[in-house]
Amino acid sequence: MHLPAESYERTGGNGRTESVRPVIFVVEDEEDIARLISHNLQAAGFEVQSFVSGASLLIEAVREMPALFLLDVMLPGTDGFELCRHIRQTPVLSATPVIFLTAKTGEADRVKGLELGGDDYITKPFSPRELVARIRSVLRGLGQAPVASEVLRLGELEIDVSSMTVQVQGRNVLTTVREFRLLEYLATHRGRVLSRDQLLDAVWKETPFVTPRSIDVYIRRLREKIEPDPRHPQYLKTLRGIGYRFEVPR
Repeated sequence: MHLPAESYERTGGNGRTESVRPVIFVVEDEEDIARLISHNLQAAGFEVQSFVSGASLLIEAVREMPALFLLDVMLPGTDGFELCRHIRQTPVLSATPVIFLTAKTGEADRVKGLELGGDDYITKPFSPRELVARIRSVLRGLGQAPVASEVLRLGELEIDVSSMTVQVQGRNVLTTVREFRLLEYLATHRGRVLSRDQLLDAVWKETPFVTPRSIDVYIRRLREKIEPDPRHPQYLKTLRGIGYRFEVPR
């Protein structure tokens, strides 16, 4: 897992620790925009690898293991939504954050991006400063887990806070960073009824594109991953008109 700072450390072939800047994979077919993104991200301390399409994206990503994907939605060939689907279906990349960059502003498109596992959604035209801030915000979520190991065992569900992993009946369940943060927050506040606005404030403080309806999308995705029967959830309960509550099955 990549650290959310401007650089992280790895051990080189000579056994010495060396500083490495996080790599952002940018898929953008408009040359001027791609150049603008690359310039600002490099100035902010990131390495950038740019692509005009998704043709070789997954092959390069598996080899390089980027810290984050920045995907334009409207691309020639495979669009950004489909690329995100492939990323989430690739085990070694499935937890890597994805931010969509697009001229589409409709709520339906934002919800679709969330449903596919996107972590943020930035519309064009955008401020380079805001772009960097939003990337930092998403990556910061990777570094919020405490150093000390904490494992929540709730029924047949196990949530390891320190390693950001989830198991159901001993089986690993892949989640995105935001999915994990939402599940963790609900589980650590189990028994309490939490409104959508409370969940937004707790998990998406610096992500303005997420709406109360987006919370419903994330809850649905979590239910599909952890509930034996998502239509009759045991853990994530809905209180109509109020919000959600985490319960431990008896």
